[in-house]
Amino acid sequence: MKQKIENLKIIPLGGLGEVGRNMMLFEYEEKILIIDMGFRMPEEDMPGIDCIIPNISYLKGKEKNIVGLVITHGHYDHIGAIPYSIEKIGNPQIYTGALARGIILKRQEDFPQSKLKIHTIKNGDRIDLNPFKIEFFKQNHSISDNFGLFISTPVGNIVHTSDFKFDETPVNDIPTDFKKLEELSKRNVLLLLSDSTGAEQEGHSLSEKKIMENLEEIFKNCQGRILAATFASLTNRVQQIITLSERYGRKVAIDGYSMRNNIEICQKLGYIKTKTNTLIRPNQISSFPDSKITFLCTGAQAEGSAVLMRITNGEHKFFKIKKGDSVIFSSSVIPGNERAVQFLKDDLYRQKAIVFHYKMMDIHAGGHAKKEEQAKMIKIIKPKFFMPIHGQYSMLVSHDEIAKSCGIPDKNRIIAENGKIINLNQENIFIDNKEVISNYIMVDGLGIGDVGEVVLRDRQNLAKDGMFVIIVVIDRKTGKIRNSPDIISRGFVYLKESKELLTETRKNIIKIVNNAIGSSGSVNWIYVKDEIRNKLGAFLYKKTERRPMILPVIIEI
Repeated sequence: MKQKIENLKIIPLGGLGEVGRNMMLFEYEEKILIIDMGFRMPEEDMPGIDCIIPNISYLKGKEKNIVGLVITHGHYDHIGAIPYSIEKIGNPQIYTGALARGIILKRQEDFPQSKLKIHTIKNGDRIDLNPFKIEFFKQNHSISDNFGLFISTPVGNIVHTSDFKFDETPVNDIPTDFKKLEELSKRNVLLLLSDSTGAEQEGHSLSEKKIMENLEEIFKNCQGRILAATFASLTNRVQQIITLSERYGRKVAIDGYSMRNNIEICQKLGYIKTKTNTLIRPNQISSFPDSKITFLCTGAQAEGSAVLMRITNGEHKFFKIKKGDSVIFSSSVIPGNERAVQFLKDDLYRQKAIVFHYKMMDIHAGGHAKKEEQAKMIKIIKPKFFMPIHGQYSMLVSHDEIAKSCGIPDKNRIIAENGKIINLNQENIFIDNKEVISNYIMVDGLGIGDVGEVVLRDRQNLAKDGMFVIIVVIDRKTGKIRNSPDIISRGFVYLKESKELLTETRKNIIKIVNNAIGSSGSVNWIYVKDEIRNKLGAFLYKKTERRPMILPVIIEI
């Protein structure tokens, strides 16, 4: 009698319905394969939060079932949660490329934990993580050592594209291997999981060759210093800037913690090459003519503590903006950063710098396929089933429409979100009625997950209307208030300019406390504090139409 084959479960814990926080589980007969473990940056209404990581509570008690963690590439949205989560799931074996391995281990130095077990893979390698067999194939992206995955499972073959784009004329890299993709398609691909980040953008992504040509025009015509800002992880762009600097006789100074680390790793691996004496320290800039200096740094997203922002604000020790400097923003703007980047550019213009950015000329190419490439991927792979991954919900929907236009029928396409359990077999793909917990886990300093909705809401309230602290001293013998209540205001009103409001407030506090205490001998101080909070809150709202967080402090002496 033929043995019944169970469904394969695909469970996204992050990355679907959002950009970043990528983490996906494949589960078959209790054996679990993990693909990626990334973080995402906090949203604007998350004050104090460092990053957001996936909720891994589903894996609690299943640590021995995890056959391995496969990392597609070294961007933080695919590796960033490793230091926070890896020990909690039993420190499984990690499989990834050389560059991602280097970045993971370098970052792990800031997190003194168990030693990570990392097996380095390269293009074409195959590993057997029973019941999953995985073959790694190179994909063009904005970082080296980026791999798509061909995953053989008991129910059929799956292709996971990783983040990708098609580039037939890259710089410092090899072109997309279309023959390899066509060869994979001949193995009867059951399901294609494909990157959706660029699914709402028409056309084809730019080739790095075009970017290099445009950057060279800037170097050719620039007479002053060149200040180039890009992502620390965009190592290919860093190599382009260094190559052009050498071509035009410029020394290169590099600043930015993550950029220096990544360049050091890439140099050891041979992914970034420089001539002898090309690289100088930032404190050596003044020793060379302006026409011989390139300053390469982080901060193209206007991050407050990044190097470019410190330079623009005049806070950098060795580089001050002056007339004639050319500033290159070789990066696109991450959604949500538009205003901050615009203000940064305005400040640079005010200081008479010459600014180049991707909306003026093609000096940046994203690492994600656009509509034309996504359709080409589907047509090459020819999967039976299709599921878009990596992206906001609108991106997933747009990608689903592309798959529909490529002839994949409605019943064979599925759009899922984080926490959904997708069941796959030879005949069907469908979403389970049950869900897995996949809410945000917020990291704040050393705290992981201890900042929840209540704490976040308090921070939002503090940011919105401020804080009002009331300190009342009670005479233990008489039960009366001693002296006038002290008031501390932060972010609500300026005390020196609100004397009339404070006088009325103190009178109200005395009245509220006296009424709450009454004539009884015993006092419920919790009740008294609640009365102060509620009645004073109503009074202050009537006077100001603001709702500060009121913190009553009662001291008995």
